[in-house]
Amino acid sequence: MKKDKVIFWIATTIIVLMEGVMPALTSQTELAKEGIRHLGYPEYFGNALVVFKVLGVIALIVPQVPKRVKEWAYAGFGFDFIFAAISHGAVDGIGAQTFFPLVVLAILIVSYIYYHKLNTTNH
Repeated sequence: MKKDKVIFWIATTIIVLMEGVMPALTSQTELAKEGIRHLGYPEYFGNALVVFKVLGVIALIVPQVPKRVKEWAYAGFGFDFIFAAISHGAVDGIGAQTFFPLVVLAILIVSYIYYHKLNTTNH
């Protein structure tokens, strides 16, 4: 049980830092705005994405958030990472930028699996 909690919190913390904290702190930098433009998206899309990422990580880490909302947050992040990989692949070709979102997706999957392990063990 303790090992499961540690794995869950390590994976979830990585997601929180990469998808909530970092975007919230850097989204208005010129580098971030150029990244969104480079992929062909309008600036408002990047702003909306940051808002939903921050809401998603809050949903993942706040225990009082209903399980159904947590499921939607996991799904939203999954779609985000898959479409990020597709966008990078379509614009830049196959490279590290294409596969990095899939690595983060793998970390998200670990968080999701251990979220369910902890919830089935507690009930």
